[in-house]
Amino acid sequence: PDGQFLTDSAHGTGPVDAVYKAINRIVGVQNELVEFSVNAVTEGIDAVGEVTVRIEAEANGASLPMNPQTGKRTYTFSGHGASTDIIVASGRAYMSALNKLLAIREQQPTA
Repeated sequence: PDGQFLTDSAHGTGPVDAVYKAINRIVGVQNELVEFSVNAVTEGIDAVGEVTVRIEAEANGASLPMNPQTGKRTYTFSGHGASTDIIVASGRAYMSALNKLLAIREQQPTA
């Protein structure tokens, strides 16, 4: 938010997991990845891939109804990213979802 450039690296079960772990360390926002989907948008060797993610995070306030399946008060956010590099598209999709989460958290009153 203050214009700083931050760098991190992480190990994961694959390159996308490593990117998500590095982003999580920088951003510092607890969430759970609940859906990850990759689709080819174009054809050929330089095909554009579109990544869709859904993340869940617990709400700070108590104004949300409780999820009857999990017993938690959570928000679900989706993000989309596209690139010829699936790792880049995955990072963009994840950041898109995180930005939505951060925007909602800034609007919530702290208890």
